[in-house]
Amino acid sequence: MTAEELRNHIVSGLPCDHAQVQGDDGRHFEAVVVSSQFIGINRVQQHQRVYQALGDRMRSEIHALSLTTLTPEAWAQSNHP
Repeated sequence: MTAEELRNHIVSGLPCDHAQVQGDDGRHFEAVVVSSQFIGINRVQQHQRVYQALGDRMRSEIHALSLTTLTPEAWAQSNHP
């Protein structure tokens, strides 16, 4: 799996304002996901929403995923590129 394929799976399963995925070995990835779906829920619940969007891929195709999840408001206040 490529980083772009992983990004596409996330955005197809979770409404996102922004999603960026990096990773070059096909099994270890870093992702930044910004979604209004994260408003009012804690960080664990936010990560669970991303995992739900990925479904069984988390068990079979992805060995490690480092997640940064943000609400649109938190994203706007951060120093993102």
